[in-house]
Amino acid sequence: MWQEGWSRVHQAFAGLFGRVDALVTALDFVLALTVDVSRKNCWTLGDLAGHTGPGRFQHLLCGAKWSVSAARTGLRDYVVASLGLDDAVLVVDETGDVKKGTKTVGVQRQYTGTAGRIENAQVAVYLAYATDDAHALLDTELYLPRSWTGDRERMTQAGVPSDVEFATKPALAAAMIARALDGGVKADWVAGDEVYGADRGLRQMLADRRVGYVLAIRRDWQLRPCPGVKLTAQELAQSIPTGTWQTYSAGQGAKGPRMYEWAWTQTQAPSDTTPDGPGYHYLLIRRHPRTHEMALYLCFSPNPARLATLVRIAGRRWRVEESFQQSKELVGLDQHQVRRWDSWQRWVTLAMWAYAFLVTVTLAARTHEPAHPGTVRLSVNEVRRLLTAHRPPPDPRHTHHWSHWRRQHQYRAKQAHYRRRSNHEIRL
Repeated sequence: MWQEGWSRVHQAFAGLFGRVDALVTALDFVLALTVDVSRKNCWTLGDLAGHTGPGRFQHLLCGAKWSVSAARTGLRDYVVASLGLDDAVLVVDETGDVKKGTKTVGVQRQYTGTAGRIENAQVAVYLAYATDDAHALLDTELYLPRSWTGDRERMTQAGVPSDVEFATKPALAAAMIARALDGGVKADWVAGDEVYGADRGLRQMLADRRVGYVLAIRRDWQLRPCPGVKLTAQELAQSIPTGTWQTYSAGQGAKGPRMYEWAWTQTQAPSDTTPDGPGYHYLLIRRHPRTHEMALYLCFSPNPARLATLVRIAGRRWRVEESFQQSKELVGLDQHQVRRWDSWQRWVTLAMWAYAFLVTVTLAARTHEPAHPGTVRLSVNEVRRLLTAHRPPPDPRHTHHWSHWRRQHQYRAKQAHYRRRSNHEIRL
């Protein structure tokens, strides 16, 4: 199965690189990212790819001529063709990578869900493509705080293009959704958390395009269940009659179906949006069956929607969390050791390609070889283990070469550190 999937990656990459050596290096990079190794950087990946040093991969990230935009267009087409168009949902969310220092593009002290607190981190917004059977990442935009966009010298040093300005996370999400839809992606629904549910511009753009959404909102959100009446989302949820709650699964979790109690009620359009043409707005409520803790969603549909449909879309939002976890764990999405704009864009683009390749191979393997009775179906993690296990053992001479290269480089780095410390002490 994997040979067919890899052949399609090769075909997609063929038009992206003007030089054959750059094409081969990019394919080596993506394939090396899929190998089970604890830490991924140009050193370890170069070793896995059989290179004599990290230079080829470093040049691919920092100096080679190729278009990230074209690579992501190819990625989008590859994912959509592989996963299919039936019931596809676009999901937006952000994730952070904890970093040290102040030079890495976009880094500052900010909240990141990765750490669950305020950390020195880099945050990016991602667009995921989720179907019933699989999910993968389609696109990304790096979030640049005002501390960056307001300092043009800092932006120039990090290689940020001069036309890049401050944009909120929902604005970045809206731009990616628009690119996907304009690029021919067929998706009737978009899902996201409270950051995106609170943004008027994103909701208006989706309503204007006649794309439905299920976006989480805060409990204190003001809604209009009928003309002349305003209630918070929490108050409206608490007014739902007891007998209207229904139990549905929000999708498969690690321990089985995620079962919740659900209810809904139709509302008028939010006061801050004016949808173009007819449409239907709902408040969707998810309640935990034991604790009765609630989650609230603002929903829009161009046509009347069923409760089961809104529940299915709300459940798809978790797929982007799975994509983040698997992309970081399996292909090193967050392990980039680069500082500049172009290098970051290239690393994450190739990592998304590597993850999409694993997802595609997994989906093809499930179709070709269904799970036997008494076994769970193939997972992306298991496919990665199988691909790693089938790699040929390294040549001992190659292993010894890399041991010598690493120790030589570490010696030079150690001496440079001593010189810097000595010069600093002399100045003091």
